[in-house]
Amino acid sequence: MTADQRLRPIIATPGSPPIAAAGASLVVREWTLPGPSYLHVHNQDDEAWHVLEGSLRFIFADGEIDAPAGTTVFVPAGLPHTYLAPEGARYLIILTPKIDRLIGRLLDPDHPDNVRATLGAFDTEVFELPAGKTRTTASGH
Repeated sequence: MTADQRLRPIIATPGSPPIAAAGASLVVREWTLPGPSYLHVHNQDDEAWHVLEGSLRFIFADGEIDAPAGTTVFVPAGLPHTYLAPEGARYLIILTPKIDRLIGRLLDPDHPDNVRATLGAFDTEVFELPAGKTRTTASGH
């Protein structure tokens, strides 16, 4: 097989099956699941979302943001976050291969439930708010 035959763009059009594309440095998946129930921080990896349908609610240490369809949210490495995806939300998640493997491991029903150890193996941590600090809520994008 020649390089021209192996390297082809992946094109998603309306009505096509959910996109899943994994390269050497970037993974794009069409997704509907929410993030974990806890704030977490990827120490070395960026992550981004583009909302296709519905909306997502992003939760950060200092507030929350609603992201309706058409919104793109980029979370740089080091920023604690999680997100909620209500029923009907559909979005693209753009991440590194390492974070893609982490999500696969966390979703694997055969993997033990030691979440902190699993996160740590992928340079990710649960983020705890400092004592006495509470989140505020902000809407918009």
